[in-house]
Amino acid sequence: MKYAKELDFYKNNQKEVDTFFKKLKKKKSKDVDTQFHELHVEIFSEIDCLQCANCCNTTSPIFRDVDIKRISRKLKTGTLDFEKDYLKIDEEGDKVLKSSPCSFLGSDNKCFIYDCRPQACKEYPHTDRKRMYQILNLTRRNMEICPAVSRIVQRMLQA
Repeated sequence: MKYAKELDFYKNNQKEVDTFFKKLKKKKSKDVDTQFHELHVEIFSEIDCLQCANCCNTTSPIFRDVDIKRISRKLKTGTLDFEKDYLKIDEEGDKVLKSSPCSFLGSDNKCFIYDCRPQACKEYPHTDRKRMYQILNLTRRNMEICPAVSRIVQRMLQA
């Protein structure tokens, strides 16, 4: 994989990263947001998601009812058929894909339903959202899935 080094960063620096995240939780939320947002723009100018697609290959977004309706319309199928064919209920009660990689991921790493993809896909990896302090645990976990998140955290550690 092209970005394997980034994805291994947490495994190789677990103690340092965990300590860093504990310190981040104590900082002002506005400062944490600013750091993440500035690096988000910078890093996503360097990383090509189509060269990776690890998120689509290994995880599932949560499908909200509005996502299901929108995607079902695009696929010209009923919402119940869409749910039966593609989704399951996970241990937290959320509707997620039955299998990985994503059923809508092409061999070129492009999404067949990109224009109507779930909101969770649009927002992933969440490094440009407000109140980052609320999702620092998720952000830490996303370091092992998304090379951009890993690179953002690496740059924050170097600062």
